[in-house]
Amino acid sequence: MARKLMTGNAAAAWGARLAEVDYVPAFPITPQTEIIETLCRWSETGEMTGKFVTFDSEHSMITAAGAAAATGVRTFTATSSQGLVYAMEALYTVSGWRVPFVLVNVSRGLSSPITLGPDHNDVLAARDTGLIQLHAETCQEVLDTVLMAYRIAEDIRVSIPVLVNMDGFYLSFTREPVDIPEIEQVREFLPSFQPNHPPFRASKPVAHGVAVLDGGTYSYFRYQMHRAVENALEVHTEVAEDFERIFGRRYSTLDAYQLLDADHVIVMAGSFATKGKAAVNRWRQQGQRVGLLRPRMIRPKPTKDLISALSNRIAVGVIDQNLSPGLGGILYHEIASTLASCPQRPSVLRSFIGGLGGKDISQAELDHVLHVLDGSEPMDDPAEPELLFTENEWQQVQRRLALAGKPTELESSMEGGL
Repeated sequence: MARKLMTGNAAAAWGARLAEVDYVPAFPITPQTEIIETLCRWSETGEMTGKFVTFDSEHSMITAAGAAAATGVRTFTATSSQGLVYAMEALYTVSGWRVPFVLVNVSRGLSSPITLGPDHNDVLAARDTGLIQLHAETCQEVLDTVLMAYRIAEDIRVSIPVLVNMDGFYLSFTREPVDIPEIEQVREFLPSFQPNHPPFRASKPVAHGVAVLDGGTYSYFRYQMHRAVENALEVHTEVAEDFERIFGRRYSTLDAYQLLDADHVIVMAGSFATKGKAAVNRWRQQGQRVGLLRPRMIRPKPTKDLISALSNRIAVGVIDQNLSPGLGGILYHEIASTLASCPQRPSVLRSFIGGLGGKDISQAELDHVLHVLDGSEPMDDPAEPELLFTENEWQQVQRRLALAGKPTELESSMEGGL
């Protein structure tokens, strides 16, 4: 096993290389492009034997990935932000085909306005497509999760594409030490792809098609896909046990940090959870029993694990790095609905919005979240999400509004978020 400093993008490429993928349909988009550039270079030099092909859009790229997987070859692709939502129609299509492949999404805020910084509205827009969703915090986790994703996708109980998500820039271009497994270990963990559906072969023709169905038959197939996605929970547990046995690293559906005796819990997804863990360490040194819960698996929703992790807590604060206009934080509402019927649900459950477009979440803002949870700072309206937004950031907005010739008075729509 070799240890190297590499970006999250490079780690994703290494995951595909170690999985010995046969086919990589690709289309570039910031901040994902480094992944396909790396795979293209390896394909040119012969370091990776899989076929690399560029397409004219993410829509055709995802369609090609599904078609290739239907022929029985192991397929990998990657996208980001506008590319993911452009491919949305095709995501529904390939999940309905029940073909397994791995898609890495490098999260970036959606336009407009335009930003290159990360948040999770792109990936969470794909929650209902049928794809399994796994979210990584570190570069090591990116590589490991790509390998695990193939085991999950290709399992006969699932046979669904798996999306592996990482944050753009904060992880995609951040270099961290990563252990690169030996190929013999990977082959023990991830054997060659043996398709469970009749693959299309020119030498042995098999008709593949999507029929127009009546509502009853359509309902049966949609529900069948729902149950297959749910099966990923059991399969993930088995895959995680094998991964720990071979590589020595353990991944659960949830990453529980200092949670055993925690009275107050912060919930965060993605790489920004590292900032939250640093705050937890500081609070613990001050004698405060605080923990952090990071969902790794978003779809299927690990309901039982969430209830087990969050029951009997005094207060839970969910920091969403997304904003659904007219609703609020997506993750908060998913957790609130999960805990709604739980008798031991937390007495305080609060929603915060932070990190949109890659905006930093400062330690002061994290302190504010904890102070709201312990009651030392009130929220203007506990039923509404609170935007984490500092005074310095508001002053910067005021200066830019002034340059644009706009009024700089605090608008009423922002009052609850400062």
